[in-house]
Amino acid sequence: MTRKLISTGSPFEKTAGYSRAVVQGDWCFVSGTTGYDYATMTMPESVEAQARNCLATISKALEDGGFSLEDVVRARYYITDAAFVDLVFPILGEAFGEIRPAATMIVCGLNKPEMKIEIEVTALRRRS
Repeated sequence: MTRKLISTGSPFEKTAGYSRAVVQGDWCFVSGTTGYDYATMTMPESVEAQARNCLATISKALEDGGFSLEDVVRARYYITDAAFVDLVFPILGEAFGEIRPAATMIVCGLNKPEMKIEIEVTALRRRS
């Protein structure tokens, strides 16, 4: 079974020794993704903008691996403040409302103070 590594070109991937996503057979495992805009390597201030950036990066990684958001079966959301729940739920609902993967949201600290949300997903290729 072939293993395919997906990269965003982020310097974090090489420094920390990870891939944005790994495709193994019919599975795609997308690493925890924060709200960086990888084109500019900037982090927006609002949790809403960060959540949208997370989802855009995840969507691109899935696409690069031959998957889509519709293939997501598991999502994990990490936020740094419980007050962000009501701000990000509508954004997550836009992306996953019809897909409805199994999901968990955890309030925790993240690696850098500017990071407010991190999203990790697992996708399983759908059979026609």
